[in-house]
Amino acid sequence: MTKHLSVCSTLLLACMVSSLTGKETKTPAPLPGAEVMTYKEVSGSKLILNVFYPKDHDAKKDKRPAIVFFFGGGWTGGNPKQFQPHCEYLASRGMVAISADYRVKSRQGTSPFECVKDGKSAVRWIRANARKLGIDPNRLAAGGGSAGGHVAAATGNLPGLEEEGEDLSISSKPNALVLFNPVYDNGPKGYGHSRVSARYKEISPFHNLLKGSPPTITFLGDKDSLIPVSTAEAYQKKMEDVGSRSELRVYAGQPHGFFNQGKKGNYYEKTVLQMDKFLLSLGWLKGKPTIKAP
Repeated sequence: MTKHLSVCSTLLLACMVSSLTGKETKTPAPLPGAEVMTYKEVSGSKLILNVFYPKDHDAKKDKRPAIVFFFGGGWTGGNPKQFQPHCEYLASRGMVAISADYRVKSRQGTSPFECVKDGKSAVRWIRANARKLGIDPNRLAAGGGSAGGHVAAATGNLPGLEEEGEDLSISSKPNALVLFNPVYDNGPKGYGHSRVSARYKEISPFHNLLKGSPPTITFLGDKDSLIPVSTAEAYQKKMEDVGSRSELRVYAGQPHGFFNQGKKGNYYEKTVLQMDKFLLSLGWLKGKPTIKAP
């Protein structure tokens, strides 16, 4: 059942601090201009989706393509606000664009495994509520940056880590992936291995690429100190080996997080333009991109 979370109640939750665990339990505030929906209640938190609609959207009649973004923050922190600009742009282009909250260590005391479970729950909830949202359940992408890129890649490739009690007949696998400097190798030489240790094969997208992996575009700076270009190239080759489409866009001289709005060099505009072209190639968008990249 769809649950709508009012702005007032969410802001009230944002002011709460747990006296039992001592963990920060502030919930990220709803994003301006979005419809706010709760997709999951877990660990004492109501996890929300910030849904941005095209101006002419008619949920009763439309079957729009959709995308859900997951913020970065090392599975420890972060805020859905990171992908608000991406959502607003894609909504202006005719997609239903969503920025999701999910559990993180600083707020709920969780591990990367819970992050992935929440990502899968979000994709499943959106697909289950496709008619209410006015979207096409077979044109649903997942995207994200850094650890959020890991969550997105995990929803597209991991066979497990489904939340207990959910309807597994509804797929948690998106139809495409848009990844910004993603953490997708959690092996012994990959980022975050110490957080997942011996269970890395269970959670590492790189170690779970199989035939049927969703078409993927990845953005990375060649000066990223966390995600080496060699890792991205190995991921790209493995995608090609299993017969899946994979585009890798590497930007010279750029560090981790270079793609965020407001960074020097207008890389937000440059990467969003390529994201637009990728979605156009899937037939999910129409007309020329409206963003200008210097």
